[in-house]
Amino acid sequence: MKKHVTALLLFILFPGVLLTAQSMDRQIQQAKDKVFPALVHIQPVKEIFSGGEKQKMQVTGSGVIISADGYLVTNNHVAEKAHYVRCTLSSRQEVTARVIGLDPWTDLAVLKLDLEEAGLDEVPYASFGNSRNVDVGQVVMALGSPLGLSRSLSMGVISSVDRYFEDVGDMISPFNLWLQTDAAINPGNSGGPLINLKGEIIGINARAVVFGENLGFAIPSNIVKFVVRQILEKGAVERSYIGISWQEINDFRKYLHQPSLEGVLVAAVDRNSPAERAGVRPGDLVTAIKGRMVSAVYREELPRIRLMVANQKVGAPLKLNIVRDGKALSVTVVTGEQGKFQGTEFNARKWGLSLEELTPRLIKYFQLENASGVLVSGVKSGSPADKADMRRGDIITLFDGKAVNDLETFKQYYQKATTDSTKSVMLMLKVNKRNRFALIEGKKKK
Repeated sequence: MKKHVTALLLFILFPGVLLTAQSMDRQIQQAKDKVFPALVHIQPVKEIFSGGEKQKMQVTGSGVIISADGYLVTNNHVAEKAHYVRCTLSSRQEVTARVIGLDPWTDLAVLKLDLEEAGLDEVPYASFGNSRNVDVGQVVMALGSPLGLSRSLSMGVISSVDRYFEDVGDMISPFNLWLQTDAAINPGNSGGPLINLKGEIIGINARAVVFGENLGFAIPSNIVKFVVRQILEKGAVERSYIGISWQEINDFRKYLHQPSLEGVLVAAVDRNSPAERAGVRPGDLVTAIKGRMVSAVYREELPRIRLMVANQKVGAPLKLNIVRDGKALSVTVVTGEQGKFQGTEFNARKWGLSLEELTPRLIKYFQLENASGVLVSGVKSGSPADKADMRRGDIITLFDGKAVNDLETFKQYYQKATTDSTKSVMLMLKVNKRNRFALIEGKKKK
């Protein structure tokens, strides 16, 4: 009785507050009911290389179905290297899935449920909203399977619509800004949807800051839609590459005492890149790309410029308007194709060694002249490679005096050499830009 009297008094004194609370509750329930049936708990079994050995491990994550015929979206870091993927639907039915495409540059992956094997004609799915319409303070919900628990929902608001992260570590985001939310995102939520009160997907949950208080990040839905479309149409996201590292001009303005200066600064040019071949130099100020004025005063504006270049057709001429030493000039760069984010791996089991193909990203990181060689990604304790004092991060350039051009070349040399277990092999390594020889000793003859 007391509860009803209190509610009646609230309605008489503050009718708007009660109605708003009831309306909000109804919106939350309706949004949840729209998306919960499309939520998927994902358990990939991965093949990874650790400590110089190939191992299998099972992880958990979340995903959301985006079409009636069973396509779903999750994170790349959930689905990459998956040997086998098992998904649990909202009906608690387990269905296998295969990986259709991965995009490490945006941390997104597209999977396809095997509906025929499961005896299903179609499955519930959720729809995308427009992430451009997302505002700071907007109420959102993060859905997923946190810490391996069954479906759950956490609610919060959008804290930022343009959070920027440097292209380092796990937070790789050269082409997009992030949606930041205080809705709880925990391990296992990765790949689940961030939704608005209309029940629309406005982002895909990706990361949370460890030990951070309610700091979660999601990939905006417009980026997700673009990546999904590219993967479904082409099998992968095609991006062009010119080899320029861009920098914002805020400090450059101060240095030149030109507060109204416009453009984007060339911070570095990759060796042997299209930009280097065209004559672009560090310190150039690019004011237009393909006739379109560009400017990045702050770091948050850099992803838009990178995306503008990446979306150009591979092999097409790209005109850059440049200011160099106070003089205006134009340079035409012929775009190349962006290389792989992560290379193929190989386990040289008899030596206790795991190796990885050199990709443009690794070449840039290690400041190498070219792609010749292979990267040591792991060494097993007590193995022949360990006894040769080989370490993770070493680069093998010679195999018994023969050039190791790539991973395939190394595999051929290795397979031939290991047919005789008594044979010793001398490898040349590049360690911190210096050369060093390492002897893989064969077994002594009895």
